[in-house]
Amino acid sequence: MTDAQTEALSVVVEREIPYPPEKIWRALTQPHLIEDWLMKNDFKPVVDHRFNFRADWGAVDCQVMAVEPNKTLSYTWAAYGLESVVTWTLIPTNAGTRLRMEQSGFRPDQQQAYQGAKGGWQRFFAALEQVLARVE
Repeated sequence: MTDAQTEALSVVVEREIPYPPEKIWRALTQPHLIEDWLMKNDFKPVVDHRFNFRADWGAVDCQVMAVEPNKTLSYTWAAYGLESVVTWTLIPTNAGTRLRMEQSGFRPDQQQAYQGAKGGWQRFFAALEQVLARVE
């Protein structure tokens, strides 16, 4: 029997964004801003807070696991049999912030969810950058 953890797949998106971590943190944690680039939600940056993301295709059930303002945010992401964890890491750089998102926990038999997430997060990142460009 193999260890499922070693076989689990992750989607990683990493970008250098020309804004300070504080500004990006707001876009990752304020519900009205999250809605602009990701989905409708009832998010609060509080450990153990249960919330969901809602879209026309359905909902994602989540629970906050870790909050370190302007540095790290992690929450579970469960939908359609997928039990995963999304972790955001913000690292200040000379030009702004290196923003890294990792969604881990895709099983090898969840190729459709995995491929969907790979494409989806690229779109979400593009939308996030548009939100950051227009908010103060």
